[in-house]
Amino acid sequence: MFSRTDLALETKGSMEGEIEGVEFEEKKLKKLTITKINIKTPQAAKSIGKPMGKYVTVEVPILSDNSEDFEINVKVISDQMKKLIPSTGLVLVIGLGNSSITPDSLGPKTIKTVIATRHIEKEISKFFSSNLRSVAALAPGVLGQTGIEIVEILKSLARKIGPKCVIVVDALASEQAKRLGRAIQISDTGISPGSGVGNSRPLIDEKTIGVPIISVGIPMVVDAQSLAVDLMDLSSQEEIEQIQEKINPQGACMMVTPRDIDVLIERASNLLSSSINLALHPNFDFKDLKLLSEQI
Repeated sequence: MFSRTDLALETKGSMEGEIEGVEFEEKKLKKLTITKINIKTPQAAKSIGKPMGKYVTVEVPILSDNSEDFEINVKVISDQMKKLIPSTGLVLVIGLGNSSITPDSLGPKTIKTVIATRHIEKEISKFFSSNLRSVAALAPGVLGQTGIEIVEILKSLARKIGPKCVIVVDALASEQAKRLGRAIQISDTGISPGSGVGNSRPLIDEKTIGVPIISVGIPMVVDAQSLAVDLMDLSSQEEIEQIQEKINPQGACMMVTPRDIDVLIERASNLLSSSINLALHPNFDFKDLKLLSEQI
């Protein structure tokens, strides 16, 4: 079965029955659905096609400006992040993607309102009863803009500033249109930038960087072939190959994104930055952090 997706939830869902070495849990929380997948063995990782580790997906209703829903979403997502982030020490937050291409700008947009405190911890603590955690944030651009692989940048940064972990934010690809802008995936397995759109770069994980890597992303595109297979409910390989010839006549994949992608990116980046801020500074009130992110 054809599938181009960054979501472990979709990869696991395409396989029937239970898989040995994989723990699966799903629960409803008001309007949200939280799915946890723990791939525990190399054999299970090979079967699913995802690295060993934990994958948490929080599916939210369509993103809106409703303040009550927004705060609930932020608190649930930040709670899931906190379970994977070390409780103390410097955290480096990296926004992957090209800010000039709207569907790929989720990472850089998110970084704009992540509260970076490494340089002003003592100054800010004078105004609050609780200390802010040391955080550094960077949107390093893409290989085509810098001529430098992201993994090379991260290796150098990790050696220089010594973070306890790195949070990497990136736009993802889904195989189902219904999850665009609505499925937040959090994982401790690292990330291979561009893999969902067929432009995979070197893997960013603990082995390559030297510190734990927490990846956070939301799908913003769906492959045209995946969308056709999903909508037409195709199952045979022959039917899928026929669709592939029509959609990708020159062998290059086409990616589909929602018409209102600019609004979706704005709301999604706001959701992720607020969730990251709350996860990294859990002793602070949600409203105080929101105010700080707007001022810094």
